[in-house]
Amino acid sequence: MATVKRFEDLEAWKLARELVNLIYDLTDKEIFKRDYDLKNQMRSAAVSIMSNVAEGFERGSDRDFARFLFISKASCGEIRSQLYVALDRKYIAQEEFNSATEKAVITSQRISGLIKY
Repeated sequence: MATVKRFEDLEAWKLARELVNLIYDLTDKEIFKRDYDLKNQMRSAAVSIMSNVAEGFERGSDRDFARFLFISKASCGEIRSQLYVALDRKYIAQEEFNSATEKAVITSQRISGLIKY
């Protein structure tokens, strides 16, 4: 793997950024306005994914980076769980659920790759 100088160059961070925007788009829907807690929790978890990748990278040590990557990966799981709530409450359609879940899984896999590296 080439030396990465900025967290913005990490594929995991780029995917997390895409996931954040996807979650914000989903939770901008009118139906989410009635469930303020879920909306905010989903947004917070999504932002946590990309923030922890960035923060861990900026710490400058492999040990700290790995610790923050584990937190980021856990937030991917949190998002997936919350997407089930949104689906079950009929806040999102099955296709939206599938797309967001797939993005979360791919992001998690990319973070796992960084942890192993």
